[in-house]
Amino acid sequence: MNLKINIILLVFIGLFSCNSNESKSTIHSDIAAEEQEVLTYFNTEHIIEVDELKTLMSTENIKVVHFGRPAQFAEGHIPGAVNIWRTDIESTAYPYKGMICSKEQVETLFSRLGIRTHDTLVVYDAVASCDAARLWWVLKNYGYDSIRILNGGIHEWKEKEGILDTEETVVEATNFVLPEESPMSLYVTKEEMLSTVSSSDPIVILDTRSIHEYSGKRQKKGAKSGGRIPKSHLINWTECVHYTGDMKFKPYGALSDIYNDLIPSKNNKVIAYCHSGVRSAHTTFVLTELLGFKNVKNYDGSWTEWSHFESYPKEKDSITTMLQ
Repeated sequence: MNLKINIILLVFIGLFSCNSNESKSTIHSDIAAEEQEVLTYFNTEHIIEVDELKTLMSTENIKVVHFGRPAQFAEGHIPGAVNIWRTDIESTAYPYKGMICSKEQVETLFSRLGIRTHDTLVVYDAVASCDAARLWWVLKNYGYDSIRILNGGIHEWKEKEGILDTEETVVEATNFVLPEESPMSLYVTKEEMLSTVSSSDPIVILDTRSIHEYSGKRQKKGAKSGGRIPKSHLINWTECVHYTGDMKFKPYGALSDIYNDLIPSKNNKVIAYCHSGVRSAHTTFVLTELLGFKNVKNYDGSWTEWSHFESYPKEKDSITTMLQ
């Protein structure tokens, strides 16, 4: 009788132990997932939330920039904001569009908009910070670091009941001057890109466009042909934001999951590109500022420039249809 009781007790203890271990494993897994989700970004110096901006609105050295078409700006913008569009920060010295403007062009533009040399810019847009990131990228290359992107842009501003203005912002012209040194630390030329494609160096090339652009099925206006740069991996820039939601950047854990398998080390060399270097500037911001990758650059000319050179190697998987 005692033997039967002992056997029953042993079986019960074993079952309890297994269930307990499974429970602990599940709990630890849940905790790990939660910890990863709440981890802060590598650097929050260049990102700002709506609530923080509201408290800083009256600060003297804060200048808000609405990055969008003038017609959109006129429909409603954050009070006190000035308007910048892509053509304002593009060079006209090339036979194709979208190339980074000169330092002098930035200085002239900012002086006209009343931006002072020591101001901090808060830039926002209506497309999940894609255009805002392009301005960040331009200024970082020219050594200007006092810029922050409004997380969620005008969409989040409206959600948080931020007021909008439809009147043109009155400004006084200034004498804005960029730093003498231009590090161009996030910049890649077509020659450097060609060298990368031709070499055996383990550099990760990211194509941040849509699947149809990557495959060559669609060709956007400005490009000479459809397709992609050889050795490139497709990661659509919209994967990094809640594009159909609040348009804010995804949390650290979710962003890490997107890139961990492809770029195992934060020291790996990475080059991003898209159609004209705008979407890939956004990816560059995510990798460097939010995730802490150390060696990331954006190919300025991207596919628009690359496709103009017939001798440059290209790949495609589909018959191309022109996309306006």
